[in-house]
Amino acid sequence: MMPHSLERGSREPRVWVIDDDRSIRWVLERALRKAQMHVTCFSNGVGVMEALEREQPDVILSDIRMPGIDGLDLLEQVSARYPGLPMIIMTAHSDLDSAVSAFHGGAFEYLPKPFDLDEAVAQVSRACRRGREERQEEVPRPSGPDIIGEAPAMQEVFRAVGRLARSNITVLINGESGTGKELVAQALHRHSPRSERPFIALNMAAIPRDLLESELFGHERGSFTGAQSRREGRFEQADGGTLFLDEIGDMPAELQTRLLRVLADGEFYRVGGVAPIKVDVRIIAATHQDLESLVREGRFREDLFHRLNVIRIHLPALRDRREDIPLLMRHFLAQAARELSCESKVLMQGAIEQLERLDWPGNVRQLENTARWLTVMASGKQIHVEDLPEDLSASLTQEQPETSWETVLRRWARQRLQQGEHGLLDEALPVFEQTLIQCALEQTGGRRQEAARLLGWGRNTLTRKIKELGLESESETGLD
Repeated sequence: MMPHSLERGSREPRVWVIDDDRSIRWVLERALRKAQMHVTCFSNGVGVMEALEREQPDVILSDIRMPGIDGLDLLEQVSARYPGLPMIIMTAHSDLDSAVSAFHGGAFEYLPKPFDLDEAVAQVSRACRRGREERQEEVPRPSGPDIIGEAPAMQEVFRAVGRLARSNITVLINGESGTGKELVAQALHRHSPRSERPFIALNMAAIPRDLLESELFGHERGSFTGAQSRREGRFEQADGGTLFLDEIGDMPAELQTRLLRVLADGEFYRVGGVAPIKVDVRIIAATHQDLESLVREGRFREDLFHRLNVIRIHLPALRDRREDIPLLMRHFLAQAARELSCESKVLMQGAIEQLERLDWPGNVRQLENTARWLTVMASGKQIHVEDLPEDLSASLTQEQPETSWETVLRRWARQRLQQGEHGLLDEALPVFEQTLIQCALEQTGGRRQEAARLLGWGRNTLTRKIKELGLESESETGLD
């Protein structure tokens, strides 16, 4: 789902129009813009809930019958998660009964097709006023955890976010696709002094090259073919807040130069503009690429790299934090159950162990999608190994030499503690010592003197440990 047009200023009402009929979107967009509203158009409801996690408009205007997710399902989800956000349902006369019944689900108003444009604008204006009044009266709800993870690498990320909590400093986030770079950017914004101002995200790789300049800096009316009105760019939209530039490594060279000037001077010109525009924006950039390599290859400006690379946060791949997989999977299963209004699935131990052995090339995003798939497709409440998607087995690692023994030990300890067991050291230490002694004796062909040296012990200590652990018969050849 891609927006047909882009939003928004900080003072004018913000309206989202969702309709699979292009002509309806075009007509409404023109009428609402003429009424001094900032409009974002979507061709269907797929992805709208994800977009709402990043920012909320003043009102949503949605058709009922659309591919993917219909307007009534979207209404139910929006009303449950954002009860103060007004939503107007557009409907043909044949859908009128269902639209009227939807009022019980929280619709602000319905707009029958074909509609009068003046009436449509008036309804949207009333909804905007109502929504703003209700939001002023709302008590802020406590938010849940920004990012989930107990692995040491994720604790480092949490510590970095905490240290930067009251800072306006530029941050560069790197990590593979799907590791949650935008979540970290949102957390940095939410805990910063700019939290009450906009968080605006732009993915460099998702916007056509010839539109990126206008996306970032806006344009004046008539500055190019199709520029029928002045439009604010992302920098203006983010004024006072945070601008998140995802996949910064894909930024064209000419835009890198313009971005560097903005970072240095705090001002820019719209496309076709003659007056400089001053903004106060915090930049958080992210990439899955090696920017240092791009700099060496001449594909990324070195001076821009140093401007962005003030503080760097690295997000680990999911395969490097396997101990977080059960925690994440249970969270995503519960989340999917809430979205689909069904009972949450339960992961069985065999399925957990199988999931922990997978490579997860799509990282956390792939894990989340798997949870949704299982919520829909798994036949029973319990999820066993045979319930997992077949295509996941293709990414099973035959061996995992990159997994350290500390990681394996940590995973074992957590599982035992979760099962309510005690006395872990009494169980683990003898096995630990026995394994090291056996490996050392195998390496030396049973020669105790040399094995003791490899272990960092004296020969007498090794002999005593062999007796304590009952390993005499395995080392009888080592009476050197």
